[in-house]
Amino acid sequence: MLPLTELWLSSLLAVGILFYLIYALLKPEDF
Repeated sequence: MLPLTELWLSSLLAVGILFYLIYALLKPEDF
């Protein structure tokens, strides 16, 4: 089982990537 800090970092990274992908899909002219 992962430590709490690693779990936090991995979930935060996953959420960041998810928002980045959604933003890239909504505003393709910026990329």
